[in-house]
Amino acid sequence: MLLKMEKITITLEIEEEEVAEALAQFVKRCGWTEWRQNAVDDLEASRMRYAFGVLQKALAEQGFAPR
Repeated sequence: MLLKMEKITITLEIEEEEVAEALAQFVKRCGWTEWRQNAVDDLEASRMRYAFGVLQKALAEQGFAPR
């Protein structure tokens, strides 16, 4: 269960379109196994999953949404 969190804004600038595309591919390919093995517990892994979802949406809104 995720706790209600205060929203923050993070600005990201990437110099090359290819780098943004690669980041979008990485975000798309990561899953529970990667988040859980890099987290201290399930709650932290869930927070990572949520953050990746937000990042994936932001990338898609800028035109980087790999199929």
